[in-house]
Amino acid sequence: MLAVRLVKTSMVASTALFALLVAFNNMVDYGSNYEFVRHVLSMDATFPGNALMARAVTSPAAWNGAFWTIILLESTTGVVLALAALRLALNLRASAARFNSAKTLAVIGVGIGFLLWFTGFMVVGGEWFLMWQAKAWNGQQAAFWFYITLLAVVIFVNQADGDLDGD
Repeated sequence: MLAVRLVKTSMVASTALFALLVAFNNMVDYGSNYEFVRHVLSMDATFPGNALMARAVTSPAAWNGAFWTIILLESTTGVVLALAALRLALNLRASAARFNSAKTLAVIGVGIGFLLWFTGFMVVGGEWFLMWQAKAWNGQQAAFWFYITLLAVVIFVNQADGDLDGD
């Protein structure tokens, strides 16, 4: 069905827009968002006296490097998903085999986003740097919604499409 292909393409384009907007916001409001990374990595908002404070990173260069890595991964996610949406759009009326093969970039884009928001925020930020202990500097809930949305989109998009049969 053409309608299903259009929805899949739109969903991929929407996730691209989201990731690019997040990256853009982080660059435009660098100082505010840098503070988030600084507090998480320095672990200065975790429970007092926790036994894992040796993990804290207190180097401004490391904070900047981590933040630029986040921005790079957000940007890469957005660009790959935008290219995926374009590729899907260009193949909307193509054979099932061509449309289905056009989904590869969407899977890659979602994979990059998943690595960022699950591995980066939930695993590294949440568990290694104990972000879950910080009231004001806890990005786990937002990260959860981001990677769950990406996973839902890729599961739907990756469902096989048949030929259009005169849609």
